[in-house]
Amino acid sequence: MPHRTTFLAAGPRVGIRRLTYADGEAFTVFARASRELHHPWLAPPATAEQFTTYAQRLIEDPARAGFVVCERDSGRLAGYVNINNIVHGAFRCGALGYGAFSHAAGKGLMTEGLRLVVGHAFAPPLDLHRLEINVQPRNAASIGLARRCGFRLEGFSPDFLYIDGAWRDHERWALTREMVR
Repeated sequence: MPHRTTFLAAGPRVGIRRLTYADGEAFTVFARASRELHHPWLAPPATAEQFTTYAQRLIEDPARAGFVVCERDSGRLAGYVNINNIVHGAFRCGALGYGAFSHAAGKGLMTEGLRLVVGHAFAPPLDLHRLEINVQPRNAASIGLARRCGFRLEGFSPDFLYIDGAWRDHERWALTREMVR
């Protein structure tokens, strides 16, 4: 029998829903199992304490929104997508961060999930106009995901983010609401 989860949006293989504190155990188990896949690009929370801090920011800060990408049949977490630095008013923009868990990597689940988050972000209540992704130039998987979802390369930012003990260069990718209509 299929897993019953209420999704904000769903595609053929995955659905998205808001991250909750109850996701902590599964999220951290999958994050620990995915360390090799994620390093050196990102470091998702791998302990209960780290997850609590992470979830608190995404759940309680109105300038952030955290989503999990779940396999429709089982409800198992396939990955996550966060919208950070949400600004409304004339800007109506947010910065995306995402990661697949190793058991789901390379299967197209994150492509489907990211497209669902984009559609959700461009609709009310978030009603954003622009989404940005900042990715290290050697992170081919992340760049491929951005391309598959229609993001365009807009520039290069040297020493942009402090990751894995050093300031890292990043490419800036963006998508506007008009680009997906």
